[in-house]
Amino acid sequence: MTRTNVIELGDCTHHNLKQLKKINSVVFPVSYNDRFYLDVLESGELAKLAYYNDIVVGAVCCRIDSIANQRRLYIMTLGCLYPYRRLGIGTVMLNHILKYVEADANFDNIFLHVQVNNESAIEFYKKFGFEVVDLKKNYYKRIEPADAYVLQKNLKDGSTTIQNGNSIDH
Repeated sequence: MTRTNVIELGDCTHHNLKQLKKINSVVFPVSYNDRFYLDVLESGELAKLAYYNDIVVGAVCCRIDSIANQRRLYIMTLGCLYPYRRLGIGTVMLNHILKYVEADANFDNIFLHVQVNNESAIEFYKKFGFEVVDLKKNYYKRIEPADAYVLQKNLKDGSTTIQNGNSIDH
């Protein structure tokens, strides 16, 4: 009998916060402070752990930003442990976020930062309609390369890209 692989998302709680911290410390070249994790606990549907056959293998954490009269969703982290990549886990996490913004219908766009040399992440997001809209020089501290691309997916016609704090109409 073959077992089907099950991918599920679960809430981030005080009880599993250490698992989120461990996933982030392994997946990302930057570390996140205690404030980040306290905010995650308040994020509800915008912060999820990803389980593959009941094992925590990834996580997604987002926040809502408002700038220049726009309501934007910022993907702070979305990552999966290396041995579990290319199994659809990232797709499940991103689809959860896309469904959230679609159900809300009040977001102008979704955006995130990606290290310029992370070609697999850039290609992953492009498959979902994200575009590179900006380059942030020296965005990261203590890692090389320090530059990051801003990737954005517009959700409304005529929405605006925010570059260096300035709005650019489309």
